[in-house]
Amino acid sequence: MASVEFYFDYSCPWSYLAFMRLSEVAKRTGADILWRPMLVDRLLERVNPGQPVAREPGDPRRLAYQAQDIEAWADYVGVTINRPDGWPADSGLAAIGGLIADQQGQVAAYSDAVFSAYFGPNRQIGDPVVLAELAAAAGLERDAFRQELANPEHAQNVAANTDRLLKRGGFGAPTLFVDELMFFGNDRMPLVEFALGQRSDRKFVMPGQHG
Repeated sequence: MASVEFYFDYSCPWSYLAFMRLSEVAKRTGADILWRPMLVDRLLERVNPGQPVAREPGDPRRLAYQAQDIEAWADYVGVTINRPDGWPADSGLAAIGGLIADQQGQVAAYSDAVFSAYFGPNRQIGDPVVLAELAAAAGLERDAFRQELANPEHAQNVAANTDRLLKRGGFGAPTLFVDELMFFGNDRMPLVEFALGQRSDRKFVMPGQHG
């Protein structure tokens, strides 16, 4: 069975968009998603050592276009993206929660809850109480989840995901791998689907293969 590795950050709007589209891609291609929650700011610190971490372009024209682009993609995907005050949030605890949810087979539901809570009503995803509430809504046991958030092994694994992405040539979020083919950005999803389709045992026509 084909699989795709998904490196993402819960405070990244592009990761949210890619998450929503990847779920559909996986259904169409029969692929497994290998979830790799990470911290994009930690990655950027490593990519540009000694430089201030900046997720936004400095040029006001590019900044205005980025805002328009996010809004257009949100309309296309059918989600709400309101950038919270103080964006980006510290998403470290949310990433730890993603690992916990993945271990219990609930990472997709948990991720949907966290992304939609952060970019919709702008809930505080750095608050363990809020995360435990979202986890419970996604089917996890609230108290056990809250306790696991403090397990240092999970924080180490989130850091390991971030470092592994850097070593594989990654430089931002979201980043996806099909085998060793790397795809950066939500807008590369058609190429991700094409790569998965080539490796799938399903018989269907991919974009670009119409005869």
